[in-house]
Amino acid sequence: MYQVVPGGAGGTITDGMPIKKMDKNSRPLVGAGVIGVILVIAAVTAWCYYIASLRKADLLKTELLDLNKDGFLIRNQAGGIVLKMGFRSGTLDLDSCSKEGVILRCSRSFAGKVNFFIMTVKPKETVMCYRVRWEELESDRPVEHAMSYNESHWYGGAETAVQHWPIAISGQQAPKPFVTSDVYTNRHDFGGILERYWLSSNATAIKINDSVPFHLGWNDTEKTMYFQARYQDSPYKPSPGRPPYAELSYRVCVGPDVTSIHKVMVRRYFPKPNKVPAKEMFWHPIWSTWALHKTDINQEKLLTYAENIRKHGFNCSHLELDDRYTSQYGEFEFDTQKFPNASAMFQKLKADGFLVSLWTHPFVNYDSTNFGPCVQKGLFVMEPTGQLPALVKWWNGIGGILDFTNSEARNWFMSQLRSLRHKYGVSSFKFDAGETNYLPWQFRTRVHLPDPSTFTRRYTEMAIPFNERAELRSGYSSQNISCFFRPIDRDSVWGYELGLKSLIPTVLTISILGYQFILPDMIGGNAYPNRTDGNGKLPDRELYIRWLELSAFMPSMQFSIPPWEYDDEVVAIAQRFTELHETLVAPRVIELAGEVLDTGDPIIRPLWWIATSDETAYRVDSQFLIGDDLMVAPVLEPGKQERDIYLPAGRWKSYKGERFDNKEPIHLTDYPVDLDEIAYFEWVQ
Repeated sequence: MYQVVPGGAGGTITDGMPIKKMDKNSRPLVGAGVIGVILVIAAVTAWCYYIASLRKADLLKTELLDLNKDGFLIRNQAGGIVLKMGFRSGTLDLDSCSKEGVILRCSRSFAGKVNFFIMTVKPKETVMCYRVRWEELESDRPVEHAMSYNESHWYGGAETAVQHWPIAISGQQAPKPFVTSDVYTNRHDFGGILERYWLSSNATAIKINDSVPFHLGWNDTEKTMYFQARYQDSPYKPSPGRPPYAELSYRVCVGPDVTSIHKVMVRRYFPKPNKVPAKEMFWHPIWSTWALHKTDINQEKLLTYAENIRKHGFNCSHLELDDRYTSQYGEFEFDTQKFPNASAMFQKLKADGFLVSLWTHPFVNYDSTNFGPCVQKGLFVMEPTGQLPALVKWWNGIGGILDFTNSEARNWFMSQLRSLRHKYGVSSFKFDAGETNYLPWQFRTRVHLPDPSTFTRRYTEMAIPFNERAELRSGYSSQNISCFFRPIDRDSVWGYELGLKSLIPTVLTISILGYQFILPDMIGGNAYPNRTDGNGKLPDRELYIRWLELSAFMPSMQFSIPPWEYDDEVVAIAQRFTELHETLVAPRVIELAGEVLDTGDPIIRPLWWIATSDETAYRVDSQFLIGDDLMVAPVLEPGKQERDIYLPAGRWKSYKGERFDNKEPIHLTDYPVDLDEIAYFEWVQ
């Protein structure tokens, strides 16, 4: 049985009398008088310095921020320190500082001329923001600030291979480029969905400006994150005609609680979707060929896959035909050896009620028939001289990568996709890759890219014409693309490194970064060799079931390895949870999706969203909310049919019919959850 646990100066006067010669007895009095005068002068001088220091202290305060030569600190309305920022790359000459209205400005550091200022902005009565800027004017030395995080929990930044919630920093890392990367291949880099935004449990948020050549580092011993701007040894490039002088600028905002300050930041600084994707993508699962067949897909296997979906009584948003249906990478026609009659295949699938989307990518391999024409037209990213295309290596070979800053390359790529749609009735596309690690370290594009991650943004824009059912796996300032974003491929394992346990922290992180239409990758993971818990071919059965249950409470579900690859019991569990998704989850998600267009608020929310004063809520990484009224607590450990559950204060009803009316948060210890169950609780009005 589970258990509930309550959780002064004077002067000298002379009268013009003749001066008499002093006797020996009067000399000490004169000496004392001289000392008195000196003391008076010293006291007056000290008083002047004291008054000046008070004025300087007043000068170096702006609202709740205190500035000194080595950094600044910010307090909240209650007087508590919520942020400490140190200047690692230089110290300010405070004698160069002045204050005009809401701007505190300094013109020198002890290393030379700088443009430093802090501007106070008050967007709401309960919110105070500070715009901070340090720009070097005489040197190309880096600018680096160090933020202490030891008293709070932080969220945001980027998708990572080992994902925790809140952020768990380990070891030491010198500042490195904060740019998008494929973390399946490069597991110590930042991920494909990335924003320069962090949020803390003490109701503080930081947004780094887009113009900054931004590098991020950390030191877990010092409990510090390093924010650095530099151009040396970096993929960032200064704008044409500008010297490579670094500028570090960012906004810090402080509010009454973490949920409130996040809402302010999202509304002010994040683009928002302008439409909701097709409702069918929320209601019914997507079925992909990838994890089941990998590149060994053909016409017969695709038709059989579709037939089995119907045979076992499942609905389908659309079929996703993944890699590889063309003969070479970079071509846009079906391989006739594998798909002898693609037109008839599409007609058959359409007659059976299936829509089909196709996998695509930004590469054209050197052995593709399109490589030569693309070189002649100048459609590829070029090497630095601009004379030759830059060859890049990706997971399927070597070739050129299309330059999406070049309108001709964009038009060419779009014409290929539209041709597939027109010829076969393709419903949409899965846009793979797009991360900056597939660009050369040094390169040239048609339009100058000061920030290489802007390339990711340009690539995601290609999905806009297909966004009702499109899928992207990379994003940078791409929240308004209005399509589904998918975290990087998951391995078929239990743990935090691209495994089942990483799913909730990753979805929560992406949500906080402003991406709300989330496709949480394939149920059971990708079943890659040597990265699969199970018999080698299929993911572990228990892992698959627990993954399925969790996915049923995500905005969208995606199968690849079908449940009938296991047994009838797994098929029955899958049928029940896809139905539960359609009846319980999808209606809520679709309603919340409509609200995203106006607010940008997450669909999948952390528990602290409704429990901002509860320290425990900031550390829970295995539960989440859908909106404010549905709390989900899946089992994520092998061999377990129970789990501890944190239940926020409120009136809740469990999926078993139990009612909890708790004025304080409680913990349900060893709460029983059978293999074919997932624990969830609904708010009772």
